[in-house]
Amino acid sequence: MKLELYQYVALCRDIPEHNLKRGDVAMLIDYVTHPGNEEDGYILEVFNAAGDSIAVFAVPMSAVEKLASDAVLAVRSLMGTVN
Repeated sequence: MKLELYQYVALCRDIPEHNLKRGDVAMLIDYVTHPGNEEDGYILEVFNAAGDSIAVFAVPMSAVEKLASDAVLAVRSLMGTVN
């Protein structure tokens, strides 16, 4: 099922090149058609807690899911654990 543009979605997998984890939230901003016979994708934009854009990237459609109505958002540092 194709998700609607400009909705928040949850990542279903880690995106290590952007230091993002499964469950992080992103905005779906565009659709991408794969040039071959592989899975189409989405362009996502990720924002920090202050609302600043921190990453824009493409993922396969299977890498995101619609936010569940019973989900609770959480905050974590992109810098890892600070001791």
